[in-house]
Amino acid sequence: MDCRIEKTKRSIYNAFIKLRADKSLEKLTVKELCEEAQINKSTFYVYYNDVYDLSDKVEDEIVSEVVKNFDSDVIDTVKFSKYLFNAYGAQGTLISTVFSGTRAQLLPKKIETVLKETIFTRYPQYKNDFDFNIRLTFTIYGGFYAYKEYAESDREKLIDTIGELSNKVVY
Repeated sequence: MDCRIEKTKRSIYNAFIKLRADKSLEKLTVKELCEEAQINKSTFYVYYNDVYDLSDKVEDEIVSEVVKNFDSDVIDTVKFSKYLFNAYGAQGTLISTVFSGTRAQLLPKKIETVLKETIFTRYPQYKNDFDFNIRLTFTIYGGFYAYKEYAESDREKLIDTIGELSNKVVY
């Protein structure tokens, strides 16, 4: 990719994160985003349709980062849970900023979509396995909300507990 394009996109990304830390997505305007990024509005529209399109792309980038080293060993639910929630922890501040307000519910759904694509590519026999899909969804959503609720507690203990509970659900 052209260095200028990369620099412009990085500037937009950084401005978006900075503004989202203090503002809901619904109140964020392209004008203020462009002022913060020090670009023209026409430049913004070369890459994005609106702030929602930008937000969606930033969210997808974060999800890709969370799942990038995922070892699709779905049999070991404790390992799966530890991987997933350690990855959440590594991106914690960014996740809290970008997936806030009306966007808060999107993270587990996006994670589920990407993980299922990864798992079903490696293990196609699970794609139509109703029980497996419910257990996977339960582990992702249930674990995510438990993690979010108890994020201020002992993280290692929290992750171990989520892993153990997921293992009980699966087996």
